Amino acid sequence: MIKRVTALCAALALSLAGTAAAQAPIERTICVFDIAGQAGPTMAAMQDWRAAALGWGLKANLRVYTNEQVAAEDLKAGQCDASLMTGLRARQFNKYSGTLDSIGALPTMEHMKLALQVLAHPSRAEKLTANSYEVIGIAPIGPAYLFVNDREINTLAKAAGKKVAVLDFDPTQAKMVAAAGATPVPSDITNFAGKFNNGSVDVIAAPLVAYSVLELYKGLQPDGGIIDYPLVQLTIQVVAREDRIPADIAQKSREYFYQNLDRVLEQLDREAQAVDDKWWVDIPDNDKREYELMMQDARDQMRKEGYYDGDMLDLLHKIRCKLDGSRAECTGG
Repeated sequence: MIKRVTALCAALALSLAGTAAAQAPIERTICVFDIAGQAGPTMAAMQDWRAAALGWGLKANLRVYTNEQVAAEDLKAGQCDASLMTGLRARQFNKYSGTLDSIGALPTMEHMKLALQVLAHPSRAEKLTANSYEVIGIAPIGPAYLFVNDREINTLAKAAGKKVAVLDFDPTQAKMVAAAGATPVPSDITNFAGKFNNGSVDVIAAPLVAYSVLELYKGLQPDGGIIDYPLVQLTIQVVAREDRIPADIAQKSREYFYQNLDRVLEQLDREAQAVDDKWWVDIPDNDKREYELMMQDARDQMRKEGYYDGDMLDLLHKIRCKLDGSRAECTGG
């Protein structure tokens, strides 16, 4: 009898130990690109995500990077279980989610919000998984505008011959700049602002969140401007090694990013308020229509050449037409 009780207690102890082990959070390294470093806004937001993730059974050790390329390369090398990077950089890991940042595809933040709602749904998990990587979170960082050191550069024709900073890892940018008759200058996120501020390039594309942190007002002085026409809605994305993040946690993470979208938008609005109104440069409506057609052609070409994902482009087309059915592309006109 004593032996049976002892055996029963041992079995119960093993069972309880197994339950405790099953409930213990998994520990993973999440690498975060924040150009402002440890005290930057992206790291602050990821600290909140980290707290939520603990409730899902994930203990996330955050490691900050001020160089985005290194954060991406460390993900490939297995030094990071997941890395937060721009959507433009994330395209190499998942072309579907990376095409969210395609030129002119989302005219406003309302379009972006609808796209993010769709992508947070469990039905999109398969699309967000490719090549042994999975996108487990997407957030907007606002539209990119053209910053010019001469406010007279307010049409494509006037951009001819000017030097334009392009991201060296994104061949689509160089192609479009060259097509406009301008000179693409290969750059990266760590140095494009410096080139603009010291006059090495005449034009850059950047979100308004970069205005203060990268001191872009220096490059705008004295006669520059910001062309009041958004070229692309930019995102940041958390890309994980698929075998390191359980599927249920990945889905909860995507839903967390969408559920906290309003907090992100409030932060973007605060950053936009820091931009002095004097820098804005209006362009004629006719020019805007011309740019819209040009960007549509560019997206079609990038689809044919395999840079953009066709399924994502089709989704973004549906979103544009849902919000404005009078667009020519929606009426067949």
